[in-house]
Amino acid sequence: MGQVVGRDDLLLVTLDTLRFDVAAELAEAGRLPNLAAHLPGGRWEERHAPGSFTYASHQAMFAGFLPTPAAPGPHPRLFAARFEGSESTADRTYVFDAPDLVSGLADAGYRTVCIGGVGFFNKRGALGSVLPGMFQESHWEPEFGVASPTSFEAQVARAERVVAELPAGQRLFLFVNVPSLHQPNWFHLPGATREAGDSRATHAAALEYVDRHIGRLFAAASSRRRCFTIVCSDHGTAYGDDGWTGHRLGHESVWTVPYAHFFLEPGAH
Repeated sequence: MGQVVGRDDLLLVTLDTLRFDVAAELAEAGRLPNLAAHLPGGRWEERHAPGSFTYASHQAMFAGFLPTPAAPGPHPRLFAARFEGSESTADRTYVFDAPDLVSGLADAGYRTVCIGGVGFFNKRGALGSVLPGMFQESHWEPEFGVASPTSFEAQVARAERVVAELPAGQRLFLFVNVPSLHQPNWFHLPGATREAGDSRATHAAALEYVDRHIGRLFAAASSRRRCFTIVCSDHGTAYGDDGWTGHRLGHESVWTVPYAHFFLEPGAH
């Protein structure tokens, strides 16, 4: 990563609340053509989330603690703050002298941009301003939020505008928090109703919705130079699994998340 940072643009996409099992099933069934085209081997990697809900997980990820491979470690990290005795910092880790990765990349000359989705990024109060406040530039509009059936399309349009307005030589760290998987998501499945509510099927339909539009985001992110890209979930959610519903709890459906990283070459889509 020491060779990547400073040379390539960087894109981090968190598919907020996406379950690993749903993501894996859809990729296997050919229902995610745009995402699967970039996943190594066409498959998601199974990992463990660093937190059980959005705020905790993103605080950890922005400190360099991305989801951890679901196998015994230790697992060297891509990014890490300089910290004496860290067992997950390796020769290939990008080490930064800042309290968080966002600030570390800004110190390295990157323009840091957040396009928020769920409420922890809405800047409508003190708590909703903490995470976007780490970035030099942050965007949130009601049409980006969880209640919008077209949230991801609106976010992608903003990302396209952000990239187009950057000077050609300016390196970019773009972060997008995608809210479409988060409840409510019933409106992504034709025939579903508000009264029936969300389900594993509507969660899957929301991921298919994201897949239909993510090619535009990848194209924008790689339009100027190669882009190192991370796409993952911050946590999953339970739909009645073993009697559990929701997240911010310790069930496997919450802790197990999909992860992938890859390079987007210029002109990727």
